[in-house]
Amino acid sequence: QVQLVESGGGLVQAGGSLRLSCAASGRTFSGYTMGWFRQAPGKEREFVTLINLNFLGNTYYADSVKGRFTVSRDNAKNTVYLQMNSLKPEDTAVYYCAARLGITWSVKYDEYAYWGQGTQVTVSS
Repeated sequence: QVQLVESGGGLVQAGGSLRLSCAASGRTFSGYTMGWFRQAPGKEREFVTLINLNFLGNTYYADSVKGRFTVSRDNAKNTVYLQMNSLKPEDTAVYYCAARLGITWSVKYDEYAYWGQGTQVTVSS
């Protein structure tokens, strides 16, 4: 049983930073892609970033977070991180990590089979 558990959300002022963690368990994830998505109230879930969990560790970012957010992984801990800098009020949302089998990139949330419970990030102006 695959389990993803996010942590690290909270309240921060605009311009501040937060680091989210996603701890994965239940299988070997080297052949998976891990994605981060977010959903603000009244809006659709949107893609934030992804990282391949193979030896290449390729990453891809949404334009809205490029240059401010960094995704990384610690394979030994089966954990993926999302470092968020220069946060803006529009970054306020529930952030989810998700996993899909394979290393092809996908920004579509319905192509991810496994999801965490989400963690709230609130950025005040």
